[in-house]
Amino acid sequence: MTAGSNPGLAAGPAVGSAGVPAIEFESVSFAYPEGTLVLREVSLRIEPGESVAIVGQNGSGKSTLVRHLNGLLRPSSGRVLLDGRDTRPLHVARLAGVVGLAFQNPDRQLFAGRVSAEVAFGPRNLGIRGSELEGRVRAALEEVGLADDSATNPYDLGYSRRKLLALASVLAMQTPILILDEPTTGQDARGVARVREIVARVAGGGRTVIAISHDMRFVAESFRRVVVMREGRVVLDGPPGVVFGEASWPELRAANLEPPLPAVVGARLGLRATPTDATLVAALVAVRPGGEPDDPKRPAPSLGS
Repeated sequence: MTAGSNPGLAAGPAVGSAGVPAIEFESVSFAYPEGTLVLREVSLRIEPGESVAIVGQNGSGKSTLVRHLNGLLRPSSGRVLLDGRDTRPLHVARLAGVVGLAFQNPDRQLFAGRVSAEVAFGPRNLGIRGSELEGRVRAALEEVGLADDSATNPYDLGYSRRKLLALASVLAMQTPILILDEPTTGQDARGVARVREIVARVAGGGRTVIAISHDMRFVAESFRRVVVMREGRVVLDGPPGVVFGEASWPELRAANLEPPLPAVVGARLGLRATPTDATLVAALVAVRPGGEPDDPKRPAPSLGS
């Protein structure tokens, strides 16, 4: 049995219809029962295969926004659409086949006694069985570097490896939409690079990837689009070169965010947008001694302070 033949998911949305956004928030507002307003008429459209980072200070509404995608929260007003379908009548179990969410705190989603059983739980509940299930578990564990820990109790792993296990448990579900909440927290450089490679592979395969992160370097290096939230609203939305460009710094700082260091260095040197180390180096290499650019049709940037 495949996920598509699971009766519990048969009425769920299948993201990927031609010309239809994978995700659309239509003037979504959300208030908790005691009256705290967290989202304020958020409108956002995300296409299939996009990689999008959502950033902002704590309390800006980032996690509240993405939890509307898997049905953990429902809008107080407005609509959330997946592949053009309103999510309001869809149960969380149906949405689970479409939206996979790796929580910020892995201990909120880990419960099995073995690493392999943890990773198998999600796809098994989507109807995956036999060799396909085994293959998904093995591939997901290899991807996060935990293939040798399949028989380990998850709570014998350190925090950073439990984060990777939570990611593997979602990867094994192969949902069209993947959401990562602070995926680099607790990771060393190797772990961050691994997460970055996973984001690139998943998005390169046509699936939609959304991450919440406070790591601006990771965001700039890993995502093609950055959405900045402040006080429950979207205040910036664009590619890293624009969102982290000098013209956006006042809005970033109003959201208690700082641009990545390469963006600051590039701006001080009068270069084009340089949100990552790679773009900064490329911009510097493009300037010959004496200020002549490699491309004679492009004006030479000023290297003054």
